[in-house]
Amino acid sequence: MPDVSIIIPLFNEEESLPELTDRIGKVMAAEGLSYEVLMVDDGSTDSSWEVIRRLAAADSRIKGLSFRRNYGKSAALYCGFARAAGDVVFTMDADLQDRPEELPEMYRMIKDGGYDVVSGWKQHRRDNPLTKNLPSKLYNATARLITGIRLHDMNCGLKAYRNEVVKNIEVYGEMHRYIPYLAKNAGFGKIGEKPVQHERRKFGKSKFGMSRFVNGFLDLLSLWFLSTFGKKPMHFFGFSGLLMFLIGFVMTIWIIAGKLIHQANGLKFRAVTDQPLFYLSLVAVLLGVMLFLAGFICELISRSSSDRNHYNIKSEL
Repeated sequence: MPDVSIIIPLFNEEESLPELTDRIGKVMAAEGLSYEVLMVDDGSTDSSWEVIRRLAAADSRIKGLSFRRNYGKSAALYCGFARAAGDVVFTMDADLQDRPEELPEMYRMIKDGGYDVVSGWKQHRRDNPLTKNLPSKLYNATARLITGIRLHDMNCGLKAYRNEVVKNIEVYGEMHRYIPYLAKNAGFGKIGEKPVQHERRKFGKSKFGMSRFVNGFLDLLSLWFLSTFGKKPMHFFGFSGLLMFLIGFVMTIWIIAGKLIHQANGLKFRAVTDQPLFYLSLVAVLLGVMLFLAGFICELISRSSSDRNHYNIKSEL
């Protein structure tokens, strides 16, 4: 078993791979660590796979996996995690913006500091302030608020994990942005960060646009909902439905009672069906019933799920 596994998801990064693997080799040799590099080619259209094959032929510690088409970073990390054998598992981008020289200190934070996850923190980003830096700050502030994890850079590609962490989480969709949150929900609560130097891109161009921030926020809401109510959906839908139903029911009774009181005292009154509030109350009642039924159906689905009794066991005597 190697000391370190380094997972590198990539898409059209042919120019940077030789330099990246060379720098990784020098760093690991200086630290006296055994290692493996798992390069996951996410459907590249350039000659990235040919470069990986040449590197793997020259060094048995370099391994490759190539997708038939572009599936996304989460899929690449999922496959890399499944194959990682190292005691400490690193993820890093292939564009040379993540420095291999940061790995030894992050390794020590895992092995000696007792951390489950260590995330890089690009304190001084070398990106466009308007299109990258400002949206990134807003995104990370929102992520800290929702997840409760005090990381400055949740989406940094340079991270270190204990091997058992990556074997107990499932990365799918675009959830690679929230692996620390997935780890926390799996019971790995000691999560730290290390300031790292951010390099300018030497080759090619960024594969991510502004849409990643919108998609990232939506994914964060989905992940929060699933982690909070995934196994107890009735607690959310049932409570919301009952609350909506009661609001609508009380409004209806109040409107009808007001009309009857005015009628009994010979006062001028409006017909119940002439009042817009009556229709709003009916809508509230119907929404309440629908939400309650949605919670009931979700509860039935949840109870029939194959992993309804899946728990991460830390130790057993």
